[in-house]
Amino acid sequence: MTPPHKPKISVALCGFLGRMGNSIIEVSKTYDDLYIKAGIDQKERISQANTQLELVSSDLKDVIDKVDLVIEFTGNVDVALKNAQICKDHQKPIVIGTTGFEQNHLDSLKDISGHIPVVFSPNMSLGVNMLFKLLEIALKALKDKGYDVEISEIHHRFKKDAPSGTALRLLDIIKKEISNTHEVFGREGIAPREENEVGVFALRGGDVVGEHTVYMFGMGERLELTHRATDRRIFAKGSLESAKWVYEKSKTSSKGFYSMFDVLGL
Repeated sequence: MTPPHKPKISVALCGFLGRMGNSIIEVSKTYDDLYIKAGIDQKERISQANTQLELVSSDLKDVIDKVDLVIEFTGNVDVALKNAQICKDHQKPIVIGTTGFEQNHLDSLKDISGHIPVVFSPNMSLGVNMLFKLLEIALKALKDKGYDVEISEIHHRFKKDAPSGTALRLLDIIKKEISNTHEVFGREGIAPREENEVGVFALRGGDVVGEHTVYMFGMGERLELTHRATDRRIFAKGSLESAKWVYEKSKTSSKGFYSMFDVLGL
């Protein structure tokens, strides 16, 4: 007997005309259990676009009840929070890859996650999230042993926020593991490096997809943990895997604030 056909998970993609949006749509075509049903973007961009999506709108409210979940990649924090609120009002799970969130924005997002499942990650790639975990391990082993920790990140010239959300996540991990740490965003002038200071440096240029390095400088040695992204599809795949995961969570009413660690079982 042929098993019943399992319906595909339908997704509304916010920011579908951006670089990440295009990647997500292309990678989604390789999935047989999920598809991008609706695209949300700015009205003026939609008027100039040629799209084959079933539903297109400049307002998520127009399509929210016709999809199973939302992936948010508008690149605008205020818009992302607005879309998350719409998901809350309509009881739909959401995956958020938009970066640039400050603490007050995260607080608002966590309030929303008290009503629906939210996956939030400044970087959706498997490798980057392994970098996060490896950094935790290294810091636990080497803290209080005289190592100076620094962060650098490189992105394409068009990236809006600096430092990147991933760099800030790396900084959060360092501050959690090493007490009394304070950050310095770049350096200038004449001053020695202070105790428990972490320098964060953002480079912008060309078409670099993304590169992040955490340096741990000891006397006589240096440990570098680096992730280099060469294809935007790694983030797209992570977003789609997160969508599948959070959809299953939503079927059991598992509201909460989740990260890629949860998605990957780390």
